Amino acid sequence: MPGAAGRPDERHAGFRRVECDRCAAAVLVVKFSRQHTSVQWSPASVRACAEFSARAAAGEQTALIDTCASLRESIDRAVSHGHLEVPPP
Repeated sequence: MPGAAGRPDERHAGFRRVECDRCAAAVLVVKFSRQHTSVQWSPASVRACAEFSARAAAGEQTALIDTCASLRESIDRAVSHGHLEVPPP
């Protein structure tokens, strides 16, 4: 995606689509290291997430929810199966 002055928009570089094994919510994910993972949620993925939906129904604001445990497991599985790369240190 071109950004300002025709330069590529690096905010989307390296992102891969990962679907949650529990509810099929699709997010964009990039691993910068084993510990550092960036997840971009869309409004549709927030609505589709079973954990976010349950917690929002209980009164929590989705913007304040750190993560979804099921999605975390799906991301870890994508890494272990080679679908999502972790750059070398």
